[in-house]
Amino acid sequence: MQTRKLGTNEISVIGFGAWEAGGAVWGEGPGDEGSIAAIHAALEAGITWIDTAEVYGDGRSEEVVGRAIAGLEPKPFVATKVAASVSGYTPEGVRHGAEGSLRRLGLDAIDLYQIHWPDESTPLETTWEAMAALVDDGLVRHIGVSNFNRERLERCEHVRHVDSLQNHFSMLHRGSGPELFPWCEQNGTAVLAYGPLAYGLLTGTIGMDTEFGDDDWRGTGGGMSYYAELFEPSARARHLETIDGLRPIAEDLGITLSQLALAWVVAQPGVTSAIAGSRNPEHVRTNAAAGDVVIDQAKLDLLDEILRG
Repeated sequence: MQTRKLGTNEISVIGFGAWEAGGAVWGEGPGDEGSIAAIHAALEAGITWIDTAEVYGDGRSEEVVGRAIAGLEPKPFVATKVAASVSGYTPEGVRHGAEGSLRRLGLDAIDLYQIHWPDESTPLETTWEAMAALVDDGLVRHIGVSNFNRERLERCEHVRHVDSLQNHFSMLHRGSGPELFPWCEQNGTAVLAYGPLAYGLLTGTIGMDTEFGDDDWRGTGGGMSYYAELFEPSARARHLETIDGLRPIAEDLGITLSQLALAWVVAQPGVTSAIAGSRNPEHVRTNAAAGDVVIDQAKLDLLDEILRG
């Protein structure tokens, strides 16, 4: 497994996303024990870090992660997030959130503590100063942000260094990556990409006839902004056509479509790690194997042509 630098640590280029460990994200899962088995499979396969958040299942994801890593030495690198909707972004809320996460995770210090989403109900600089204070007080080792644009990154950087940026990024959603990632690379800010498999589309197992459960936002929208971009019928049809063009490249490399998607993300300049979550240990092992895949420049150029359409 390749590793890259985040702050003073080296982390694997594939991380384990514990969003699903918080409960039913899209249909019933295997329960807490299944999530723990998936986390253990990830660590055994060479993944060295786990990403969670206080908002995932109202703390349940952190509790499951805490159970999974209890007694392990050395422990994996653990990242979690504070949410405006849960603890809030006031100095008191940020500290309360960190203390709650530490308790649920069973840790003495959080390796990476992140602001989950922008929220200006508290001035950003005030929130970031509170995050920095957690580092100074030893509760947190690194601090980062998620779903931020460059203007907000620069505002934070004026107060205290931003150790990481976690944004949505995949073959099917580049977002502001082309603008932000060079800035991050120049400023020593690690880039963590979430949604690298486009919520299942880039596994190659979803078609136009795939039916999702009533509790699955990929079929209903469920208030998720990603639905219109990825799963609304006309968008899904367009993406599936692109995915058909990617299959021969994966076959030529002798890897799965999901491994191609993850390896492509990791190959993008400035990207530190791609976060891939699953409650299926076999899928986790497949995802982890993408951390050993190196795509040459000729193939990357061909992939970009396909993705441009």
